[in-house]
Amino acid sequence: MISSVTGIPSSIGTVDKPHKFMLASMGLVLMMVLLVYAHSFDNGFHFDDFHTITDNPSIRSLSNVPSYFRDASTFSVLPANRTYRPIVSASLALDYHLGKGYQLFWFHLSTTIEFLILVWLVSLLASGLYKNTEPLPAAPWLAILASAWFGLHPAMAETVNYIIQRGDLFCTLGCVAALVLYMQWRGGRRYGVYLLPLIFALLCKPPAAVFPVLLFAYIALFEVSEEKRWRKAAIAVVPSLLVTAAALVLQSAMTPKTFAPSILSPSAYRLTQPFVWLRYFAELFLPLHLNVDSDLQPFTSLNAEAMLGLVFLAALLAGIWLSARSPRLKPLTYGLIWFVVTQLPTSAYALSEVENDHRMFFSFAGLIPGTVWALYLALQRVLGVRNMQRWRGAISAAVLLALCGYAYGTTVRNRVWHSEESLWWDDVQKSPHNGRGLMIYGLTQMEQGRFARALDYFTRATEFTPNYATLEINLGIVNGAMGHNAEAEQHFLRAIALAPSDDQTHAFYGRWLMERGRGSEGVAQYNLARQLNPARPLPVPSVAQAAVHPEEHAINESLACYTRGDYEGSIRAAQEALAINPQSAQAYNNIGASLARLGRWEEAAEDDRHALAIDASLQIARNNLAEALAHSQQTSGPPAPAAAFPALLARSLTLYQAKEYQASLQAATAAAKLEPGSAEAWNNIAAADASLRRWDAAIAAAQKAVALKPDFQLAKNNLAWALSEKQKSLVGGRP
Repeated sequence: MISSVTGIPSSIGTVDKPHKFMLASMGLVLMMVLLVYAHSFDNGFHFDDFHTITDNPSIRSLSNVPSYFRDASTFSVLPANRTYRPIVSASLALDYHLGKGYQLFWFHLSTTIEFLILVWLVSLLASGLYKNTEPLPAAPWLAILASAWFGLHPAMAETVNYIIQRGDLFCTLGCVAALVLYMQWRGGRRYGVYLLPLIFALLCKPPAAVFPVLLFAYIALFEVSEEKRWRKAAIAVVPSLLVTAAALVLQSAMTPKTFAPSILSPSAYRLTQPFVWLRYFAELFLPLHLNVDSDLQPFTSLNAEAMLGLVFLAALLAGIWLSARSPRLKPLTYGLIWFVVTQLPTSAYALSEVENDHRMFFSFAGLIPGTVWALYLALQRVLGVRNMQRWRGAISAAVLLALCGYAYGTTVRNRVWHSEESLWWDDVQKSPHNGRGLMIYGLTQMEQGRFARALDYFTRATEFTPNYATLEINLGIVNGAMGHNAEAEQHFLRAIALAPSDDQTHAFYGRWLMERGRGSEGVAQYNLARQLNPARPLPVPSVAQAAVHPEEHAINESLACYTRGDYEGSIRAAQEALAINPQSAQAYNNIGASLARLGRWEEAAEDDRHALAIDASLQIARNNLAEALAHSQQTSGPPAPAAAFPALLARSLTLYQAKEYQASLQAATAAAKLEPGSAEAWNNIAAADASLRRWDAAIAAAQKAVALKPDFQLAKNNLAWALSEKQKSLVGGRP
């Protein structure tokens, strides 16, 4: 197949004859792309995924879909990041619904399917450009090569793996589909069929607004003669201009006033962009510097890098002008125009980072077809048309080797995107002056209990981001974990001084205060955080719960102590609950259960009777009483009737579905006592603990369930959920 890239295989006589083989070849390309991404379906959530997906309650129900089109605040829990992308939010809600939660497989599956469709459309785009330029025998194969290069290019992995950046994918998909429809279906133009995917793209991300310019360039270059071509092209793009203008007006009206895309100097940002374009263009051929968060800073003066960028920009514009003079080079001209036009929105409008690797995605969809065409013509010019036949084996081998190299690079990037730790370790290696990257890698160490290493990376980050409130929060958290309370409080207070209107600065300071017994101060900070941003789920420390719901807190603490084997602590906490409410059946039940574990069976039976005297329907107390009586009468006897186990397990599930998580936990715990080898019982414990935000207990129970039953997918899901939430509870606010 690859040898046909030379365009001169004797076996291909007409365009129609190899049609089936061409389709098979395109299918093979799609299979190669799928194979490369097949092992990335369990890659985690990252960076902006947290405030738009995992922390965002609005995507957890399909009933919220209409609100995405009315209210941009549903896009993110961070007011500064709220923008109007209703179709992106709707796709996330669908993934959540299909996976019945945050199951990574479903989020990656939908992204990958859309990407495969785009890879196919890139081949159609390239084919249309080539057909309208020169009827080369190699043109169909060059189109397939262009799609393969695009699909296997490592830079695409920066978008495909980054779930919330599917906005770039959808935007590109809609624009390419609109252009392909315009090219391939002339009869549909009068009905505006090609405008439908454009509308889809515009509701996904604003850069789709460049489509009228792309369409204008295509018509002017490929579809009309020299005479009056600018006028004809301008008339032809009027419908797309009207649609785009309407979408931009809607976008402006729907974007909240809280949206703050950047704090960078616009002039410095724009001065940096030509150099960024040079880096992007170089990545097309050698993608060696891909990373999630660059340490490139805006240029405040006309330094050497800025000059180099301006030289590249001049060369790029000269390349467009020179190639436009040759009819054979029209695909190259169009590819270069596509690159410039698709980079303009993120270059003219200052954003929070001067460069982001996912910004290459849209640009490469048009640049690659033009580059493939130019490389083919250059090779033909160097070797000569006749020698192409002689060298086709070597050329095919070189092409195949290059594609394999890009495919390998993509698998490497997929591995990098697997976890927060692997992603940010890669970032600190490639962008060592990025304070945010150093901080987030430190967070991955803190969540694993490597506090000294985390503190080291946080301290390094202060060199590059000395006035970063989120970094100060994390310095407070890690110092608190290491027992450096004075330093911890100093960092929390500095975070508040730097960002007094940020809910996170108050929330994490409040949690720290309450965990140190300063309940009233902590509750005040916590309430202030809730007032500043009611939409964001905030860390609810145990002491905060104690201040607001003391009896419930004492019961929960009793259960937590029981779960980790601290039965004396469980008794003390339950006695605190009784001091608040002497009629607490749950407290008596917890005391009885803990006494039983300590072998004090007669005392346990007495407390179980107290529990039943208050609440005769408390089945778990009845089961505990049966166990205590059995042991008090004959130590070697069975702990409880075996028939109680399935009833307890079923009751646990019923209570969980009714959102009575506390009672569900008690029932599941009782079931696990009867059948310690039941993975189902431990899984129910994990689910209930997780719903009560007791992440450590949930993790321990889920690990027990998985150990007992390694193929227990539900337990694995609960474990992943608890680990993810625990990680976020350690994080002093994601950027």
